[in-house]
Amino acid sequence: MQGSGRNDANIVWGPRPSLSSPRNRNKTRQLALCLKLLLDDRDILTFLYAWLSISKYQEERTSTVNAVMSSEREDFGLSGPLHLNSIDWANARHRMAVAASLVEGVYILERDRQEKRQGSEALAPPWWEFFHFNLIRKLVDDADFCIFGAIYEYKPQSSHCHDSTDRSPRYVIAFRGTITKPDSFSRDFELDIHIIRNGLHRTSRFEIAMQAVRNMVAAVGDSNVWLAGHSLGAAMAMLAGKTMAKTGNFVEAFLFNPPFLSAPIERIKDKKVKHGLRIAGSVITAGLALAAKGNSRRSRSENPFAALSAWIPCLFVNPVDHLCSEYVGYFEHRKKMEEIGAGAIERLATQHSLGGLFMSVVGKGAEVAEPLHLLPSANLTVNLSPSPDFKQAHGIHQWWRPDLQLKCNIYKYK
Repeated sequence: MQGSGRNDANIVWGPRPSLSSPRNRNKTRQLALCLKLLLDDRDILTFLYAWLSISKYQEERTSTVNAVMSSEREDFGLSGPLHLNSIDWANARHRMAVAASLVEGVYILERDRQEKRQGSEALAPPWWEFFHFNLIRKLVDDADFCIFGAIYEYKPQSSHCHDSTDRSPRYVIAFRGTITKPDSFSRDFELDIHIIRNGLHRTSRFEIAMQAVRNMVAAVGDSNVWLAGHSLGAAMAMLAGKTMAKTGNFVEAFLFNPPFLSAPIERIKDKKVKHGLRIAGSVITAGLALAAKGNSRRSRSENPFAALSAWIPCLFVNPVDHLCSEYVGYFEHRKKMEEIGAGAIERLATQHSLGGLFMSVVGKGAEVAEPLHLLPSANLTVNLSPSPDFKQAHGIHQWWRPDLQLKCNIYKYK
């Protein structure tokens, strides 16, 4: 305040204490003693040891919690479809849940190997034994010796003779997807890259899988064999199924979250924009396909795509999963093109990919393999149940939930 003769700072903070007073000198000595004790070497080491011990404990506890959560998801008694205590093989949902569980069994077989769980500690067997399957062979990668597949044989007990077995398989060949653990991730990721480059058919893992499929079909016939896979495993099962279909053997296939690598058009919210982009893509692709015919050495009477049309694999996709959601638009777009009178354009476009056609036109078609996702026909099941994130939308566990909201359509190439 002006004219008061007092300092504003003293009004707020009060008078500054004098360090020279006996009282304050005593406090200063006490503070110095405390600092000396605090900075003593032994105390510092004790403090650091305690801090590191607490940090290590927290890390171990976090690791233990994650391991417990992981093992709970691997435990059939906690995460499996226990509600399926009686299988109706004529029920599509039952067949879906059993196939998904057998694929999960392959995942857990590899996790048991990694964690060295054997005998009574192994978590994998209930995933197939609950449905009266026996494990007759593990499929092992020759590069890292991981388990990537399994062959199961259906052996129903006499007490379950009341179950409908009209559509039951005799054998199921199942393939797992990528496992993000150090023991197998590098090899799995290498296979994922081969899918992107359309080179899965050139890998030794696929050759092992394909030989197992050929041998089984030759032994028992295609009608007695199922193929099943998830993610990377779905790609392997799809490629194996397509390869067999080209020889006239149509094996029933259950493909969960199969990868479809393309521009994410399905994620566009505006339906008009999405449909317009698909129409433009079809017109461009069909035009390039016509241009490539002149450069192709293949007989005009040959149409391998049409030859595959009798094979109708079961595809299970989630629209929140961007790795497989494009299958929804891929098949629905055909119907819309028929409705607007452009079915002929789409029938030609759906047989090709833009990348492969471009390389064919410039004279390098022999170097480009057919994209895996090109399918003439399919029984498409879409999970419309809410998925909070990509991890759940891409997971295998969703496919045996009893409360799923599913949309199913059969698409046949004509």
